Amino acid sequence: MEKERRVLVVFPHPDDEAFGVSGTIAAYIQQGVPVTYACLTLGEMGRNLGNPPFATRESLPKIRKAELEAAAKAMGLTDLRMMGYRDKTLEFENDEELANMVFGLIEELDPSLIITFYPGYSVHPDHEATARAVVRAVRRLPKESRPKLHCVAFSNNHEAEIGPADIVYDVSATWEQKLDTLKAHISQTAWMLVELEEQLTKNSPDLIARWHKERFWTYDWEKDKVL
Repeated sequence: MEKERRVLVVFPHPDDEAFGVSGTIAAYIQQGVPVTYACLTLGEMGRNLGNPPFATRESLPKIRKAELEAAAKAMGLTDLRMMGYRDKTLEFENDEELANMVFGLIEELDPSLIITFYPGYSVHPDHEATARAVVRAVRRLPKESRPKLHCVAFSNNHEAEIGPADIVYDVSATWEQKLDTLKAHISQTAWMLVELEEQLTKNSPDLIARWHKERFWTYDWEKDKVL
């Protein structure tokens, strides 16, 4: 893993970081790289209310905020930004205003690397709106001044269209932090944590490889289709 000057992570929901990039975030922090996580919403419209349920629609925003703070602590992250947008509404936000928000973060932080979703291949409308905003913001910079853009993709057809991941990090060394990050988001992850830990005790090579590897696609500016 190349040491970066500064990393900016931009996702729309608490727990978006946990599944695919928390091991990478923890690894950068262990290297001494400053990492900022801008989380656009509190995920207050999330389907899950705990298992067994312990949240309500009214209490979920406060709970998910506390879970996000706990997840940041698990990763060792100290610069957490909660951007104040409403869950499941990002697709209806003004495109330029969202891009302005991201551009403001870029101007302030001057990251050498930005991590977000890959536009067109991240399924959820909030994911897609966030990814487009990041691309629009970075595109404002001259090509020679742009930070690297590493994207998470998980749609059904993404590898057929954009190929296999360009970057695969083995995060075995930060697995415990990743697991603690997943546990921090317990209202959303309880349904899978028991099964996951049971499976991991069996030392299945395929399962361990799945959870101990984090995959990123470098955004292809030559095929940029974001309007």
